[in-house]
Amino acid sequence: MLPIQALAPVPWSDYELIDCGNFEKLERFGKYIVARPEPQAVWDKSLPEPEWQKLAGAWFRREANDTDRHSERGKWYTRTGQPEKWWMHYRRGHMNLQLKISLSSFKHVGIFPEQAVNWDYLVEKIAHMPIQSPRVLNLFAYTGIASLAARHAGAEVTHVDAVKQVISWARESMEASQLDGIRWIVEDAPKFVAREVRRGNRYQGLILDPPAYGRGPNGEKWILEDHINNLLKNCAQILDPSHYFCIINLYSMGFSPLIVENLVNSIFTNVRHMEIGELYLPDRFGKRLPLGIFCRFTSC
Repeated sequence: MLPIQALAPVPWSDYELIDCGNFEKLERFGKYIVARPEPQAVWDKSLPEPEWQKLAGAWFRREANDTDRHSERGKWYTRTGQPEKWWMHYRRGHMNLQLKISLSSFKHVGIFPEQAVNWDYLVEKIAHMPIQSPRVLNLFAYTGIASLAARHAGAEVTHVDAVKQVISWARESMEASQLDGIRWIVEDAPKFVAREVRRGNRYQGLILDPPAYGRGPNGEKWILEDHINNLLKNCAQILDPSHYFCIINLYSMGFSPLIVENLVNSIFTNVRHMEIGELYLPDRFGKRLPLGIFCRFTSC
């Protein structure tokens, strides 16, 4: 059994988790502070409620008749001067990514800051691969920050997401970051992978960030626990057996690192190095907010 790790990003100037608790989190993205639901913040807030209200320029509230704490539908309420869209940076070494932030109707803003751990990992792995310009496939890629990091590192990147609007969003961030050449695919991720298996295509890098549940562009239903096993079996067939790396992120509260470890060990071959655990963000008061399971493994 592998040791379970807990990883947090190296602090960066444009992001901070200020406080979390009472099923909410208070975050700064660039110049602006927002408050939004967080189902895993089951403890008390450290700051008093009036301080939250003083600091936040935008608050997300679920629909009035929605009692599901895990629901992501609702509405943003903003102060005067708070934009609905703005830009922030992610800088590491020679990489300077420009990231578009937007207050969406699903409480999201276009960035999962805990994933910075994996953006750095991508850059390092691609830089040290024996293959020049490795092919990297990003599935359920959302606004594509991992795609930008991989492209910056010199990979040939294919970005797959079922929602056309978020691919347009990702393209804006790519252009603002002075990058180009990413291949954009609007499609249901499992269908795309199955087709790549039939075509015999191979990739040296794979990023999977599936939701707990969702729907494809034609109404295809995705439930993580029902479909992840078959998806990973197909993914194993499109990885270069000699040289590959893989990053898997899972957000379902019903999944544990042991489940992911069992899946990887039963499906993938030539695994030489694997690390597994939880990603978290620390707030100003020392609390650590868990934000999903990760598994990263390579063939060399």
